[in-house]
Amino acid sequence: MPRIGPARAIMSIVALLLLAGGCTSPVQYVRNGFKVGPNYATPPAQVAPHWIDSVDVRVRCVQDDPGAWWTVFEDPLLNRLIQDAYRQNLTLREAGFRILAARAQKNIAIGEIFPQQQDATGAYTRFGVGQNFFDSWNFGFNMNWELDFWGRFRRAIAAAQDNLDASVFNYDDVLVTLLGDMAQNYVQIRTSQERIRLLKRVVKIQQNVLTFIETQLKVGFKGVTEIDRAQAESNLKQSLAQIANLEIDVRVAENRLCTLMGIPAQDIEAVLSSAPNTSIPVTPDSVIVGIPADLLRRRPDVRRAERLAAAQGELIGIAESDLYPSFFVSGTLGWQAQKLEDLLTPQGFNSNVGPSFQWNLLNYGRIVNNVRLQDANFQVLVTTYQQTVLQADEEVEDGIVTFLKGQQRAKLLRESVQAAYTALEVVLAQYQQGVAGADFNRYAVIEQNLVNQQDLWAQSRGQVAQGLIQTYRALGGGWQMRLSPQDGNLEPAPAGAAGAAPEAVAPPRNLPPVPQPAQGPELVAPPRNRE
Repeated sequence: MPRIGPARAIMSIVALLLLAGGCTSPVQYVRNGFKVGPNYATPPAQVAPHWIDSVDVRVRCVQDDPGAWWTVFEDPLLNRLIQDAYRQNLTLREAGFRILAARAQKNIAIGEIFPQQQDATGAYTRFGVGQNFFDSWNFGFNMNWELDFWGRFRRAIAAAQDNLDASVFNYDDVLVTLLGDMAQNYVQIRTSQERIRLLKRVVKIQQNVLTFIETQLKVGFKGVTEIDRAQAESNLKQSLAQIANLEIDVRVAENRLCTLMGIPAQDIEAVLSSAPNTSIPVTPDSVIVGIPADLLRRRPDVRRAERLAAAQGELIGIAESDLYPSFFVSGTLGWQAQKLEDLLTPQGFNSNVGPSFQWNLLNYGRIVNNVRLQDANFQVLVTTYQQTVLQADEEVEDGIVTFLKGQQRAKLLRESVQAAYTALEVVLAQYQQGVAGADFNRYAVIEQNLVNQQDLWAQSRGQVAQGLIQTYRALGGGWQMRLSPQDGNLEPAPAGAAGAAPEAVAPPRNLPPVPQPAQGPELVAPPRNRE
């Protein structure tokens, strides 16, 4: 009979074990790099071929990462606050420590591929039988090495590397969220401040109207009534109450900014007021979005979900390796003597070394179901990854439509505010001059309409900025900040990127002089702010 070599014999035994006990065929075992279980491949994820509004000229589908997207607002204070948050935010710091933990876990997994047990032992024992006592000195080295015959330890290293990658992408996701939260809260503050400024201008009109009515009542002018006075006072108090509510919103957003910057809540009004421009940030006319497929590489949460699925995929092979016997090489080197001076002599030396195996033959029900469990968990994470991609696409689409339609809404509301100011100017002049049909009720209706339209106009301008922030946040822009060699100080957007300032609402014409004592209230011009 021809002799069978050791290598061929080992491979024959491996093939028999694969056929007898496991789910992996001998051919697949070799193709997998001598590892049992399936090798991971990136699962498919549905992405749209193009954005819904891609035909709009304001949507630029160019291949460009939206790195320092916040610089398009050309707001130096916003840029500075974002830098402070990047350096000081505690949630981001926590995510950084999680990376260190995942890195250490990977190094632990690498260590498992080497001899798992290596220890030195020593002991002294004094024992006796009757009147005779004996001493025993022992010293030795023990080693136990489970060979990675089925790829369990190599898959554990791969899973640890995938988890490390996921922790890095989690850091990037926290950073993207941080940048978006900073910009959104900043815009919210500026929007609320603008709403307060506009309301204060109306309050001044309302205060002047109330003074005018009270003066007319004192001189007995029959064109005004006590009802007019009560209605004017009610309108004034309502506006003041709305200002107080907006001031709450400002303070809450300021407190949130402090937390995002890693500092206790404090009054930062002086910092916000020191900016060259305290109005709502101006947005560019267009937005750079790339193509939907870019989300697979841009969005850190998408990449994290994919890496978590990859890590779980390795656990399937680890669970399947329990179906096969484990092979060990164990050895001991030691010395034993009655006297300490004789311990390390050739006569006291003893040793043993040899291979062994262990096979859990009676646990197949649990092992097989553990394989099924790991596979089911893998399918869960694959579905989570695919759902994350769909959610990312939805968030981008929401941001784009908010940005585009918000511009149209802001333009129409600006025109509405201009018309409301004109109507208020005319009816107020008629009311002061006692023109028939120009009663206070009509003035109050127009005034309230102005208050509402003016407030909506300010909100719409903030909505445009929020839509742009939402879009870039949904695109996963901003994590590139950590790649900058200068502490995240990315290059700002080129000058003029924010576009020209929109047309401001023109103030109304001055009212003609009114004879005394019917001194009319001053009509305050609306602010010359941008859309």
